[in-house]
Amino acid sequence: MEKLTRVSTISGRTMFCHLDAPANAISVCRDATQVVVAGRNIFKIYGLEEDGFVERLNLRVGRKPSLNFSCADVMWHQMEENLLATAATNGAVVTWNLARPCRNKQEQLFTEHKRTVNKVCFHPTEVNMLLSGSQDGFMKCFDLRKKESVSTFSGQSESVRDVQFSIKDYFTFAASFENGNVQLWDIRRPDRYERMFTAHTGPVFCCDWHPEDRGWLATGGRDKMVKVWDMSTSRVKEIYCVQTIASVARVKWRPERRYHLATCSMMVDHNIYVWDVRRPFIPFATFEEHKDVTTGIVWRHQHDPYFLLSGSKDSTLYQHMFKDASRPVDRANPEGLCFGLFGDLAFAAKESLMSAPPSVGDVGRKTYPGGDRRYPIFFFKKPDVTEQFEQVSSALSVFESEAGSSVGMDWFINTAQSYLLSGKPFGELCEHNAQVAKRLNRPQESTTWTMLRIMFSEPANPSLSSNHNLNKSGNLPLVNSFSMKEMSAALSERNKENRQDNLHSLETNLNNNDENEETEGSEGQAEYLFGDAELDDDDLYSMEHDNQAAEEPEYLLPQEAFPLRHEIIDHPSAPEPVQERPESPHVSGSETESTCLTSTESFSLISVSQLLFSPHLPPKFFCPIVKEMLCYYAEQGDVQMAVSVLIVLGDRIRKEIDELTQEHWYMSYIDLLQRFELWNVSNEVIKLSTCGAIMCLNQTSTTLHINCSNCKRPMSNKGWICDRCHQCASVCAVCHHVVKGLFVWCQGCSHGGHLEHVMEWLKHSKHCPAGCGHLCEYT
Repeated sequence: MEKLTRVSTISGRTMFCHLDAPANAISVCRDATQVVVAGRNIFKIYGLEEDGFVERLNLRVGRKPSLNFSCADVMWHQMEENLLATAATNGAVVTWNLARPCRNKQEQLFTEHKRTVNKVCFHPTEVNMLLSGSQDGFMKCFDLRKKESVSTFSGQSESVRDVQFSIKDYFTFAASFENGNVQLWDIRRPDRYERMFTAHTGPVFCCDWHPEDRGWLATGGRDKMVKVWDMSTSRVKEIYCVQTIASVARVKWRPERRYHLATCSMMVDHNIYVWDVRRPFIPFATFEEHKDVTTGIVWRHQHDPYFLLSGSKDSTLYQHMFKDASRPVDRANPEGLCFGLFGDLAFAAKESLMSAPPSVGDVGRKTYPGGDRRYPIFFFKKPDVTEQFEQVSSALSVFESEAGSSVGMDWFINTAQSYLLSGKPFGELCEHNAQVAKRLNRPQESTTWTMLRIMFSEPANPSLSSNHNLNKSGNLPLVNSFSMKEMSAALSERNKENRQDNLHSLETNLNNNDENEETEGSEGQAEYLFGDAELDDDDLYSMEHDNQAAEEPEYLLPQEAFPLRHEIIDHPSAPEPVQERPESPHVSGSETESTCLTSTESFSLISVSQLLFSPHLPPKFFCPIVKEMLCYYAEQGDVQMAVSVLIVLGDRIRKEIDELTQEHWYMSYIDLLQRFELWNVSNEVIKLSTCGAIMCLNQTSTTLHINCSNCKRPMSNKGWICDRCHQCASVCAVCHHVVKGLFVWCQGCSHGGHLEHVMEWLKHSKHCPAGCGHLCEYT
């Protein structure tokens, strides 16, 4: 092995190298010239040079490497440059001496732990003292001059995730546990910890002492938080808290920067973040090079804040230069805008933008004491542009809506409570929701529901289109629903005068022109075209044929929008000759009686014998338009309409929209419903959804633990009879019958009964109906 050399100045660039296997931990030597990488299948030392990483030594030697080489953690001694320690997955603690002349550098092996060792830590000033923490819940202190541990510390808890010696206190070390606790120990007293406190709501994966402030300890856990604790006071105090986006796996204070620390996540997030704990909501800097979870981070030198080393599961080793890090604050939006539930508007922006003289629109602006400046306000000096956040001074303005204004959300509540999403045929649901929107003065939504009913209703179902006429075959005539009642009286009079002439011309054309393309009885299905007119049932023509079979459909002939000015004499020849068939209406036996009037006011007929398109477009034809419409409503913020249409249409449109988008719409709508305490509507939306992430929302926290109202003992889930006192626990205190439906009880005395009975009782008396004397209250 090459001789280790010291360097007085740190130089380099952002660089990386590929490893043979994923790394679990890394550690750097005291003079910052070499780094050790350890993992389940890798244990190597790399040299840090200007041109990149250079492999110096492979510590996995032997024909059959044992589990002692499978490392969960590694630590390079900061006083002895040739001494390493590793924590093995088989419960062994191994020390390595790089100065040994043989290939195998293993020096000592401690096998006192029964389960995986999660962390090893050298004492910062004592050469021969090594501390370990294991999954078995024990911490052991080893003297490297002896072959066994000298002290064993039991946290009386679950597994130990991290141990760290204090930099300032010689005898103190901190340990973090799986149950969320952090303990402080004195190595001279292995029988009991000195201090313990609950740091996180889940496992505490890491901790790190501040290199300058004696009492500061940073911890990170599964609850996605990094907390800074002040241990110098008589009672542990949380002084800073940083909220991240994933479980925190590693935390390291940045050298020479009092308020900066680096973190990496255990899953999901691959980036490394450097936080300024004074501004916890946005990272100060981000390193985004890794493609998989980062497993180990370490600053290259204890006095150099500009280089960070990291290893990852993507089998890469990186040296990050701080000047190359991305700054999220540069991409952050400096302004914010938000509407309140009752129409209030909050606007936050830089104070320089808010210092302008008030305009006419500032009449409804809510004033705050202390002048025109509003909270929250942050001030940071910036002696160095690259090492400090930009100076920030933000102002918050609130504009209150006037009482009774139309900005309120009553329409949202009424719509949510009135909409029908299931339980009736599709056409009836659309019709009902259209009427609800129309009643609430929402014409666009009302028209949308009406169009959806027209586009997706089945033509053969009379209940879906009650305003249209059906023929005997079950098909709808192609008649558009437009109003005809506003047509001028003069046009109606002229139509009455010329009706007989038009009918005579129509009958002549039907009987004499067999090859006419525009006849009713041709092979193609006829399509009737109308203008802006609305046809009633008595405004249609009908055609009857004497020789028509009983099972043949009866054709309904609708009116004309415009009367024929003259008889059509010259007819273009049909593209294909029409074969005469006995069932054709125009070649039947009694041609003179083939047509008859069914209305006293109607127009003459124009019919098309051969269609270019199907008379009924399939519902799939409208799916792209409906998808664009739903996206439009969602982008406008009306997720209520988007989700309601999505539920009502069901499989007709669900496959056209990706599941993540649907889940986002559902979550937004459910959140709004719960804000307005519309719990029943929210639960209905959850039940009707088809997204797995939404359907499970009402399946969590559904277990209810109750006590017997007689003996106050916990009840089993087997029935209404208490196992101890053998009495029925769910008896109504008013009627003394067993409650099998909705049950309400007082949390103070545990007595209750039927909801209606208890509500009626409390209207006249405040005392418990069971006679216990407790003052019950129903809220």
